[in-house]
Amino acid sequence: MDDHSFKRAPRPSTISLGDLEAFGRGAALLGAGGGGDPYVGRLVLEHELSRGGQIEIVELASIADDAWVVPVCVMGAPTVMIEKAPSVDAFVLALRKLEERLGKRADYLIPLEIGGINSTVPLALSARLGLPVVNADGMGRAFPEIQMVTFGIGGNNISPIVVADEFGDVIEVTARSNLVGERLSRSAVAQMGGSAQVVLYPMSGLQAKRTAIPDTLRLALDIGRAITINSDEAPEDRLFAALGKLDRPRRGCVLFKGKVSDVQRETRGGFNFGTVRIERLRHSEDTLEIVFQNENLVAYHNGVPVALTPDIIAIVDSETAEPITTETLKFGQRVKVLGITAPDLLVTPEAIKVVGPRAFGIDLDYAPLRIGGSPSIATGG
Repeated sequence: MDDHSFKRAPRPSTISLGDLEAFGRGAALLGAGGGGDPYVGRLVLEHELSRGGQIEIVELASIADDAWVVPVCVMGAPTVMIEKAPSVDAFVLALRKLEERLGKRADYLIPLEIGGINSTVPLALSARLGLPVVNADGMGRAFPEIQMVTFGIGGNNISPIVVADEFGDVIEVTARSNLVGERLSRSAVAQMGGSAQVVLYPMSGLQAKRTAIPDTLRLALDIGRAITINSDEAPEDRLFAALGKLDRPRRGCVLFKGKVSDVQRETRGGFNFGTVRIERLRHSEDTLEIVFQNENLVAYHNGVPVALTPDIIAIVDSETAEPITTETLKFGQRVKVLGITAPDLLVTPEAIKVVGPRAFGIDLDYAPLRIGGSPSIATGG
């Protein structure tokens, strides 16, 4: 590597205006094509910081066992979020209602997911209220449903859930299971225009340390910086180097390179469903097809599955590695498709039941991403 190659940044104690472009780019890539466009969240965050707000980032291991940690997220279809920006006022309302319900104040905020727009909304709320944000999250990427988190997989209760919109409407949900909590909240969000602000999974510091995926805010920032660096290296190689510098290293590879030849998508039930077909340049018979539900779920190379959730499937610009979300895919785009291994907490047997292919109705068993080769994936059953 030359003098401009990626180097691990120190653990951030804050995220400033100058970090936002790189941070948003890294969060978009970790979103696996979904999670909403972080540019929208970035605009909201820029507004809060421009008003004098500041953000304190704390490490997961440093929080007290008896601290009170609250995850926050925007819930809804990414296509709706393009036109319906997150409301910090609604987040404040939702958090205060939760605190009133529980009879205690939040000590920390934590992202429900690091991918996409939900990487930025806890930071915007932090800038407004002065609450520190934990350098961790519950997905290590993005997933379309709020029960698909390590917080819940690890045994934490999703309830009480508070859903609020920009008009001051509030719905409190107490559900018998995390899955039912998702369904009831999703119904409320649909009535609020297709996206809304949510606080959920209130937990102790000890519970957070047991169930959160650490260091993901820094990872998003590192990935964004690695992609942005101007050097002779391919940007995806710098990105993969950033993954390898985690305390628990992860790996990545290029699955395919070509041109987008077809995109089919529809918004249904509060989700963005669809497929994208990519053809190799000058070899149109060589194709990769990706199935998505908000996020990219399965990649099929010439009909054979080669990457599956919870491993990350990311589509990026072929020259710059700028992430491309599912709602911005267009015919003719020149792209690369990257595969990135999932965090350890997402590949346990318990987690695969919640975030593996069959959780999305896909008739495939999960097989880990093979760097440099195709996985052996079982069908049927």
